[in-house]
Amino acid sequence: MSTPRIRLPETAAPGDVIEIRTLIDHEMITAVSSSAPRDMLSRFEATMNGETVIAVDYANGSAANPTLTFFVRAEAPGDFVFTWTHEDGTTFTAEGTVEVG
Repeated sequence: MSTPRIRLPETAAPGDVIEIRTLIDHEMITAVSSSAPRDMLSRFEATMNGETVIAVDYANGSAANPTLTFFVRAEAPGDFVFTWTHEDGTTFTAEGTVEVG
């Protein structure tokens, strides 16, 4: 089972650029150089207040336990949803909120 983790600030001032870090525990087995069956995530997407802020498609060169760090300008309070999608359609989700004021 994959375990998603996120790190984002609880608060920010209007206009601040905030750092968001994500990590998911996943082996990302490509089956190219091993006899193990393929087991890969295919996509990561982060939304803020329903709008996509970043989307990443994973490929064979993706490392195990993929981590992403990205930045978002916080103009208003934000409800974040982070979704990792497996090649078989299974999704793993984490959520967080940043208060702006």
